[in-house]
Amino acid sequence: MTLIISVFEQGMIYAVMALGMYITYKILDFPDMTVDGSFPLGASLSAVLISQGMNPYLTLLLSFAAGLVAGTITGLIHVKLKVRDILASIIMMTALYSVNLRIAGKANLPIYNCDNIYNNRVMDRIFAGALAPYKNLIIIAVIVLLVKCVLDWYLKTKSGYLLKAVGDNETLVTSMGIDKGKIKILGLAIANGLVSLSGSMFAQQQRFFDASMGVGTAVIGLASVIIGTALFGQISAFGFSISVILGSILYKGCVAAAIRIGLQSTDLKLVTAVLFLLILVLSSRIEKHQGKKRRKERA
Repeated sequence: MTLIISVFEQGMIYAVMALGMYITYKILDFPDMTVDGSFPLGASLSAVLISQGMNPYLTLLLSFAAGLVAGTITGLIHVKLKVRDILASIIMMTALYSVNLRIAGKANLPIYNCDNIYNNRVMDRIFAGALAPYKNLIIIAVIVLLVKCVLDWYLKTKSGYLLKAVGDNETLVTSMGIDKGKIKILGLAIANGLVSLSGSMFAQQQRFFDASMGVGTAVIGLASVIIGTALFGQISAFGFSISVILGSILYKGCVAAAIRIGLQSTDLKLVTAVLFLLILVLSSRIEKHQGKKRRKERA
């Protein structure tokens, strides 16, 4: 039971990051590697502020704001300096590694004895008795639900529709007299804001910051998005956000199962890489099958 709860907890924490990756990968078609730096950015900022006595819930907002700044800079490098998308994000990812170390002051910062969003007087009173083992899970679920609802609402606004239009047809947006560059920057800012928020939630759950915790974040996010959209994307009742959240939980479940059957924790990155490869191959085959099916229906 503990393993299942852990899978759901981490799956939903990473789902917030995956929702950000959905914006860059699926909507903007932008290969954003900034996430490998913005995830630990939120973690480092939260760890430092919490260790200094700041309200842990306020650190969530500040981490989101820090992610907004990181994504905005990536967008400016790409749009204003005309640097290719992948290179712009790699430049920012590299810079953020040093920024995170500068914020934290060291490569590892524990916050075991500090209050966080999961463990504090208020939450300990609310989730007492039988609810205590599910405290973290419920708190994470509430935050994820809030993020999902706000993102769903935003994508239905004029700004959200423009964001989707830039990804689908840049020429159309330009013909409307709208600066597509500004829309891209906004999308990257929101995406990295969500990634940084996820990093803050993760650091507070683990009760420490580590400079290497962002390694492989982009792969995990892409895998979650691909799994969710491939397996659940065709179910209209779910919508993209629920599909991505389920994909993240399923991905974490696959990793946990691999470790459970005897693989070492040191093999985690190898497991992640193999799973990602399998997901890409299966996703490609599913898309081909669906394409053939649609062509037959039209005929």
